[in-house]
Amino acid sequence: MNRIIVGDDGSEPSLLAVDWAADEAARRGASLHVVYVVTPWLFDVPTDPGAARVREQLLDGGRDIVEFAVARARDRVPGLEVTGEQTGGQPAKVLVEQARDALMVVTGSRGSGGLSGLLVGSVAMQVATHAACPVVVARASNADPRGDVVVGVDGSPAGADAVGFAFEEASVRRVRLRALTAWSHPVPSGRGDMQPLVYDRAVVAAEEERVLAESLAGWWSKYPDVEVVSEAVNGRAAKVLAGASVHAGLLVVGSRGHGGFGGLLLGSVGHAMLLRAHCPVAIVRGRG
Repeated sequence: MNRIIVGDDGSEPSLLAVDWAADEAARRGASLHVVYVVTPWLFDVPTDPGAARVREQLLDGGRDIVEFAVARARDRVPGLEVTGEQTGGQPAKVLVEQARDALMVVTGSRGSGGLSGLLVGSVAMQVATHAACPVVVARASNADPRGDVVVGVDGSPAGADAVGFAFEEASVRRVRLRALTAWSHPVPSGRGDMQPLVYDRAVVAAEEERVLAESLAGWWSKYPDVEVVSEAVNGRAAKVLAGASVHAGLLVVGSRGHGGFGGLLLGSVGHAMLLRAHCPVAIVRGRG
């Protein structure tokens, strides 16, 4: 389905996510659906009159939050198809379920209220780990949407989905794609492979550049409009990507991988980017 889901709870970070999601929906010709998740008991019918009044007040407040976000998105992008809902459940679980039929899911980096816990390591982290579609954590920043799309490349089958998503983003934004891989020592080629204590840096760099070129090769013809700059950088992956994000409009990483960005599991490089990146971060869960 050509629909973008955005989690909202009325907090400033979640409203920034609504803004980012509205802009993205406009770029992609998609619709936008705002989701506000509350505790399930609010949808139960209470027998106590006092509890019923509290329930209605809380539900009314939730409806106000959804309506405000929907209106904000429509004002930001006139003509955009925007819908919204208030639903009961566990925030991460609800967003992951809705991700099954979505183009992408967008969250704030932290939040309060119905999506309380949109802290890195909580709802945003759970959604990025389990969602079937790309997840964008719209970190509060001064990132220029016209800045480069930066993607971390590791040559793994799973990482290929992140590369494809990055090419697509660069194309719809009409910006340059900067593809990076990082290396600090030779990478084992298989289980039990022993690596030398001394190695030729030039040889290792050349091998990383070869892997990088091969990872990009299949996408050049599909996106001939995208200008690509690629580089194999000697350094720690998290540091390399964090530095590249300073002037980026979007940073794309896979949810897991190996090679130059070994350990692209949430909790390592991906986790570090959600904490340290200077721009919105897209986590792409590979199928491989």
